[in-house]
Amino acid sequence: MKSFVDYSSNSDFSIHNIPFGVAVFNKEYIGCCTRIGDQVIDLATLYDLGYFEDIEGLDDNVFEAYTINEFIELGKPVTNAVRTKIQTLLQEGSALSKDQKTIEDAFYDLDKVKMMMPVHIPNYTDFYSSIEHATNVGKMLRDPANALLPNWKHLPVGYHGRASSIVVSETEINRPKGQMKPADADKPVFGPCKQLDFELEMAFIINKNTEMGESISTKDAEDAIFGMVVFNDWSARDIQAWEYAPLGPFLAKNFGSSISPWVVTLEALEPFRTSSPTQDPEVLEYLKFEGDKNYDINLEVYIQPENGEQNLVCESNYKYMYWNMAQQLAHHTINGCNMEVGDMYASGTISGSDPKSFGSMMELTWRGQNPLSLSNGEERKFIEDNDTVTMKAWAEKDGVRVGFGEVSGKIIPTL
Repeated sequence: MKSFVDYSSNSDFSIHNIPFGVAVFNKEYIGCCTRIGDQVIDLATLYDLGYFEDIEGLDDNVFEAYTINEFIELGKPVTNAVRTKIQTLLQEGSALSKDQKTIEDAFYDLDKVKMMMPVHIPNYTDFYSSIEHATNVGKMLRDPANALLPNWKHLPVGYHGRASSIVVSETEINRPKGQMKPADADKPVFGPCKQLDFELEMAFIINKNTEMGESISTKDAEDAIFGMVVFNDWSARDIQAWEYAPLGPFLAKNFGSSISPWVVTLEALEPFRTSSPTQDPEVLEYLKFEGDKNYDINLEVYIQPENGEQNLVCESNYKYMYWNMAQQLAHHTINGCNMEVGDMYASGTISGSDPKSFGSMMELTWRGQNPLSLSNGEERKFIEDNDTVTMKAWAEKDGVRVGFGEVSGKIIPTL
């Protein structure tokens, strides 16, 4: 496929992608959109001008909404048809390519729009599904010879997080404050977090509601997953170390998480499927799956100090995940937990075996023992005030590139 819209060969937003998001156009109105190259396309206008009239099931202009929830709830027969239609319209020689008036009305330069939260998130769960990350944390905090807890290889460990504090890229995050217990103290102290960390994650979004008591199998899971975003699970390590026993993360996690603004569909990622790591011991029947369920998605993390340059600190890949999305969703619902449209499920920190692929500062600096050197001569054990953390994700194979853009967030001082 070749588009009539020009874009660079290394653009994340090729004609093979067609992601979905929500934007403010001309500081005037909000609507659902897609993107090719550096052009953002107002889908509500395309609908009003009849470009989607042949799609069965698309009876209303759901693109006028402030989120993509209403659109994705229509299900994959409709959403896939819309995505395919957009690809057709963007090709050279299409009817749209010759409709200059519509192009003027519906196409916007990227710098003329403001991206919004793409989805309303009723519920959020964070998993812990990278064996390398779990092993590293276990070595640091527990017994290095028994880094993984006994249940880890039998089920996708996860916890229910806070949906209200998930924000879109470029939203500033205040440094959290709370209780911490220094190693040399006999009681906790209160104040701003001193060990603020990022966690490199991906997250998937649900497109259907289920009833209480209903489960989703690994076979049917992908039909319930609309697409994915890049996810930064900001973490206060010193607060976490004091509070997490016996019930797990709380204030160390719920102060903020950041997502990329473009939701990339599973269909766009189809060419980049890859095999999963071998799971040993064998999993229980409800967690078994067939086919390739992992995705070869390149990941990078950058730290930029105030008035400084970006520093590449991590290069990882989503294919390292021990537990895949189908297994995560099957396990989440095996007890009858009901899903809602827009629910978001994060992967957990994505780390590989190479130290350069560790997906958190806790691992990269080994809990501050080995600080990172930045290009301006400064060092980092953890994230400092006015640092900006940027995560990028893309897949590329046989000349086809599909990416997510980036999620970026700046840490500002405690209120």
